[in-house]
Amino acid sequence: MDSRLGISGRTAAGFQRNAITPLLALVLLLAGIFATLITPKEEEPQIDVTMANVLVAYPGASAHDVESLVARPAEQVLSRIAGVEHVYTVSRPGMAVITVQFEVGVPNQTALVRLYDTVHSHADWLSPQLGVGTPLIKPKGIDDVPIVSFTFWTADPERAGFSLQQVARATETELKRISGTRDVVTVGGPGHVIRVNMDIERMNAHGVTAQDLRAALQLANASQPAGSLVADNREVLVQTGTYLESAEDVRSLVVGVQDQRPVFLRDVAEVVDGPDQPSQYVWFGTGAAADQRGIGERGVFPAVTLALSKKPGANAADVAQAAIHRLENLRGSIIPDGVDVTVTRDYGKTANDKANQLIGKLVFATAAVVALVFFALGLREAIIVGIAVSLTLAATLFASWAWGFTLNRVSLFALIFSIGILVDDAIVVVENIHRWHTLEPRTPLWKLIPKAVDEVGGPTILATFTVIAALLPMAFVTGLMGPYMSPIPINASMGMFISLVVAFVVTPWLAQKMLSSAGEHGGSTQSGASEDKMTRRLDALFRRIMTPMFDAQRGARNRLMLWLAVLALIVASVPCRRCSSWS
Repeated sequence: MDSRLGISGRTAAGFQRNAITPLLALVLLLAGIFATLITPKEEEPQIDVTMANVLVAYPGASAHDVESLVARPAEQVLSRIAGVEHVYTVSRPGMAVITVQFEVGVPNQTALVRLYDTVHSHADWLSPQLGVGTPLIKPKGIDDVPIVSFTFWTADPERAGFSLQQVARATETELKRISGTRDVVTVGGPGHVIRVNMDIERMNAHGVTAQDLRAALQLANASQPAGSLVADNREVLVQTGTYLESAEDVRSLVVGVQDQRPVFLRDVAEVVDGPDQPSQYVWFGTGAAADQRGIGERGVFPAVTLALSKKPGANAADVAQAAIHRLENLRGSIIPDGVDVTVTRDYGKTANDKANQLIGKLVFATAAVVALVFFALGLREAIIVGIAVSLTLAATLFASWAWGFTLNRVSLFALIFSIGILVDDAIVVVENIHRWHTLEPRTPLWKLIPKAVDEVGGPTILATFTVIAALLPMAFVTGLMGPYMSPIPINASMGMFISLVVAFVVTPWLAQKMLSSAGEHGGSTQSGASEDKMTRRLDALFRRIMTPMFDAQRGARNRLMLWLAVLALIVASVPCRRCSSWS
C-alpha cells in the first residue's frame, strides 16, 4: 500500500479486494430489509406531548368554593413541576379538573413520575377537614387517539342503541385479545341499569321510607371475608354476603316488616331491567357515496362506535388490520344478523398507504438518478451507483429504526429529500475511477482505484461533513415543530455519513469487479470510443457557451448581457397585480 495515500485511498485499497466487503454489503442490505419489516408504520411522527387531568372531587361544594379552595391552590402546587408549560383549571359544582401540560419533548414516564410525586408529596395542600376526595390522575397522550373505529348500526326498527351497545361490549373482549391494543371503548348507547321506581302510596301503606330502600340495597350488594373454619385438617373460608346479579334478586329484597310479615321491594316499587337514561347519542347516516362502501340502505340509523387505540411502539397498520380481520370473524356469532358494522376510521390503512406511496417515490427517485448516471457514464457505472445508493438507503432505514423513529411520511420524506446528496459520494468516486480507467486502460484496476479514490477523497469528505453541519442544527429546534421535523436532519445526516462509508468501502470493490470484467472481455475499447465521442460533444458545447464569456475584448459585455437576461426573466416571473386587474 502506498504510504502517500490518504484515509480514503487507504480505505479503498483495504476493501477493494477483501472477502469481507461483499459480506458487509449483504449485512447492510439485510439490515435495511429487517428495519422495513419491523419499523412501525404511522402517519405522523411520535411526539412526546404529555398531558394529564387531575380530578379532585369536592361533593356538595359550589363552583365558587371549588375554585377558591381547590383549584387555585392546585395551580400553585402543580406549576412548580419542572417541565410544565401550562396549568389549566375548570371548576364546576362538586369537582375541580386541573389539566397539566408538559413541554414538548419531556418523556412521558418522566413527566408522569414528576406529577405523581408532586401530588402525593404535597397532599397537605388540601385540608382533610374540607371533605375533599383523593386526587385522581388521568394521563393523556398521543397514543390515546384511536387508530381504528367501528360503527355498529342497524336498519331494523326493533333494535335500538341499547341492543347495539350490548353487541359492542361483547366485541370489546374479543378485540382486547389482539396484541398491541391499548384501550377498547364503546361510545354511545344508554348503558345497562336496574332502575327502582318507588311507589309513594304503597311505601306509605307498608311503612317503608326511601332510606329503608337505600339501606337494603347497600347491605344486599356487599360481600366480604368473615374468617375461616379449621377442622379435620381442613380449612374452610367463610364469605358473608352476596352481590345482586339480576333484577329478580332486587325484587326479592326484604326492605321492612309489617304485621310480622316481610315487605319485599317489589311490594313498594317497580324494578325495571333495561337501558339507562340516554346521555349521548350516535347516529349513522348514509348518502350518495354509500354504494361505494357496499351499503344499500339510505337514511339515518341508531348506532354506537367502538374505538380502539394501540400501545406505544406498536405498528398501527398491523394492529388495525388484525382488528378488522378479527371483527370479520365475529360476524354471525357475537355480531348477529341485522347488525351492520362499518369501519369509520382506519388510521393504519392511511398510514400504510402513505408510507407505500412515499416508498414508491423513493424508488422512483433512485431509478431516476441511476438512469442519469447510465446516460452520462454507462451501464456498469450506473449499476454500481444504484447498488451503492440502495445499500445506503437500507443502512439509513436501519439506523433510523435504531434511533427510535417510525416509518412515517416525515422520515420517508427525509430520505427522498436526501437522495440528491446521498448519491454524490458514490457518483464522484465512480466517475473518477471511470476517468482513470479511460486514461490508463492497460493499468490494472486494483492499482488505479486507490489513487482515483484518494484524489477525490478529501473534497468528498469535506463536502459530506459540510452538508451534515448545515442540516444537523435543525434537530435542536425547540417547540412542537422541532421533534416533529427532527427525522429530516437526523436521517439525512446519518444517510450522508453512511453514503460516505459505502463510497469508500463498497464502491471500490464493485468497480474492481465490474469495470475490470468489462475490460477483460474487450468492452473497454468500444465503451471508451463511445465515451470519447460523448465527451467531445459535451466539450464542444461547453466551449461554445463559455468561451464568449471569457473573451478578452467582449467578455465583459457578454457577461453583462447574461446578467441582464437573468434579471429580465426574474422580473417576468413576478406576477403583476395591476396587470391582472386590467385583464
